[in-house]
Amino acid sequence: MSGPPGTTADPAPPPTGSGVVTGGASGGRRRFWSARRVPAALLALAVLVIVGVFLYDIAAVRAGRPGMSWRRDLARQLAERPLDDVWVLTGAAVAAALGLWLLVLALTPGLRSLLTMRRVRPDVRAGLDRDAAATVLRDRAMEVAGVQSVRVAVRRRRTNVRAVSHFRDLDDVRDDLTAVLDGALRGLGLARPSTLSLHVRRPGRKGRQP
Repeated sequence: MSGPPGTTADPAPPPTGSGVVTGGASGGRRRFWSARRVPAALLALAVLVIVGVFLYDIAAVRAGRPGMSWRRDLARQLAERPLDDVWVLTGAAVAAALGLWLLVLALTPGLRSLLTMRRVRPDVRAGLDRDAAATVLRDRAMEVAGVQSVRVAVRRRRTNVRAVSHFRDLDDVRDDLTAVLDGALRGLGLARPSTLSLHVRRPGRKGRQP
């Protein structure tokens, strides 16, 4: 059984590049969570390097060799510098900023380019790419008589559409666009309906676009 173009009611994953992403069986309107692979890999690599260097230095000292000069200098600087020293405050600020960034990454879902779609089956979860949704809406808007060009920006809760009409009354074009785009938004099958914000104007001088 098939649905609108670009979607599927089948549990089989869609082809790569279709703009539709399937996920696990959690929550109706919940957003997709990013795996954060790059930040996690960078953090793991940094921790591995730091721990490896310190372990090597400790093993060298235990074996009777002198410790690394940079570690002795660092220990002396930390012992001698006051807490209100500019370098101490700078280091603390950088460490706090990195920690806050990691907390934000851990507590936010990410993948803002994916819009959660309504569930038609409990074992299938799908998401629609924002650019794919904007393309569908733009194509539908260009079918309206009198529309010369359209710009569409799809957000989580609002869809902004700016259209240029080169003939017909602007109110008539606006009414037709509202009807067409409202229907197109419903046809996207989003779990959280998007509010339409529509602006229609005449072309600028020498055909300049808004």
